[in-house]
Amino acid sequence: MPHPRDQGSQAEEQALRHLLAQGMKLVERNFHSRRGEIDLVLLDAGTLVFVEVRSRNNGIFGSAAESVTRAKQLRVIQTARHFLQVRKEWANTPCRFDVVAITGRSNGAIDWIENAFQST
Repeated sequence: MPHPRDQGSQAEEQALRHLLAQGMKLVERNFHSRRGEIDLVLLDAGTLVFVEVRSRNNGIFGSAAESVTRAKQLRVIQTARHFLQVRKEWANTPCRFDVVAITGRSNGAIDWIENAFQST
């Protein structure tokens, strides 16, 4: 069984391939701040998209999407605000928050949830 960190990296790579195939452009991977981490930052037709990638081998403990709790959403929002402060070139760009949930082992089923949560 792969280490959870390896599984997370594989899920992020799968999510990135999927989003790039949809025409999005990669801005940054794994942006860290003291507030948290954003897995992927992409550009989608002029909108900056902050993406949280979650994966689960199965749904025994709930779906991958359900694992993005309100507390996790708030950490992503705070980290996105920090991103916009330090990457000033994006400060006035419209933003949204997406979740890519992957269920199953390598190359599992992808559920891309656009506008999964709001910053307000």
